[in-house]
Amino acid sequence: MRPENGGVRRGPHRTDWMALLSGLLFIGTGVVFITRPGIEPVFMLPVVLGGLGLAGTIAILARAIRRQDRPGGRSHG
Repeated sequence: MRPENGGVRRGPHRTDWMALLSGLLFIGTGVVFITRPGIEPVFMLPVVLGGLGLAGTIAILARAIRRQDRPGGRSHG
């Protein structure tokens, strides 16, 4: 049985930075709630929202850099 892509080997799998960082953020939040049960959820809400915003910003920057690195990518400037 032949591979679907005709036996052509593709490059390495690209990292989904938004998913990776969001997962780490939620794991870290869970660890904080387990280890410090007295912490208020109202305090953690801005931390989670700020972390998701940071993860989104990093994902956007990574995609922009990835586009500039590939052949034929648009280069602004």
